Amino acid sequence: MRGTEREARDEDARALFELTAELAGNELRPAAAAMEREGKFPRETFRLIGRAGLLGLPYPAEFGGGGQPYETYLQVVEELAGAWLTVGLGVCVHVLSCFPIVTAGTSEQRERWLPAMLSGELLGAYCLSEPGSGSDAASLRTSALPDGAVYICRGTKAWISHAGQADFYALFARTSGDPAARDRAKGISCFHVEADTPGVTAASPEHKMGMRGSVTAQVVFDNAAIPAGQLIGDQDRGFSIALAALDAGRLGIAACATGVAQAALGAAVSYATQRRQFGRPIIEFQGLAFMLADMATSVAAARALYLAAARRKDAGLPYGQQAAMAKLFATDTAMKVTTDAVQVLGGYGYVEDFPVERLMREAKVLQIVEGTNQIQRVVISRSLASQAD
Repeated sequence: MRGTEREARDEDARALFELTAELAGNELRPAAAAMEREGKFPRETFRLIGRAGLLGLPYPAEFGGGGQPYETYLQVVEELAGAWLTVGLGVCVHVLSCFPIVTAGTSEQRERWLPAMLSGELLGAYCLSEPGSGSDAASLRTSALPDGAVYICRGTKAWISHAGQADFYALFARTSGDPAARDRAKGISCFHVEADTPGVTAASPEHKMGMRGSVTAQVVFDNAAIPAGQLIGDQDRGFSIALAALDAGRLGIAACATGVAQAALGAAVSYATQRRQFGRPIIEFQGLAFMLADMATSVAAARALYLAAARRKDAGLPYGQQAAMAKLFATDTAMKVTTDAVQVLGGYGYVEDFPVERLMREAKVLQIVEGTNQIQRVVISRSLASQAD
């Protein structure tokens, strides 16, 4: 890239970061605690950040996206998640839901759906997991069988963020094959499903430990007729779309985790500089100061890891192993840093008057979503083994 082009892109990124910080400070952070306590889904907030252009950042500008590199997009996600994880993670869910059409849709499908999706007019959800298939996603049993000009879909998806609130679902369903067979990854297809399709309903929301403002529920497909024109990519070859989407999605989770960890670190440092014991600020006590130093180092390392993986993605290089590493390290870091932040605040860290107890509860889910951290270790170790062959 020539110098003038790089300077223009850097200037655009700086303006985008300033806008994001303004929205995070003025709109997200002041509302987060109350909305999470009441379990209210922030649909209007998503409309606001959609109008600001933050719901389609890494996708083509010609379809309403931001045309930004993943490195820039992820830093926006980190800022949003640090202010309010429900929103930061919600952006990741929406971007993940747009991925199939962006990468595997026909020109007609992209022109038809992407402008409204990427402009933030519509909010998406990603339907892969099921009650009986979480980590083993290829064993999914929801079926979508061809019947003339439609596919008749039957089954239940589980742990779906934005269920009942989304305007569309990126659905993975079985169009052939046996979910118990060794080649069960074959026969899975991807569909774009509008939320108001007859036969598509959301169950009651789950009652969660954290992220209570983000709706998580099952989505039931009861003889839902999906037009054949809403098949994304080739029939029976949708699982590769799901895997590619998850690689990108893991980077989003890593950025969210880093944002949560940074927020907890900031709260802990602020408290430690103001809280006095034995006549001096507690940050001057070595035991606590060293804990804060380790927290800061871990947050910086998590950020460096996800940004390095993002640069590989932007350069068109393989990045699946690096995405798994970033997701693993950043989410484990978030859990450790938020736990230590509660310890720094002592009794105050355990009550709702300070944000760290909420951040600690929220951090836990990041070790589970987009593939548990045990699955990330499987991905990394398999990649290492293949490199040794």
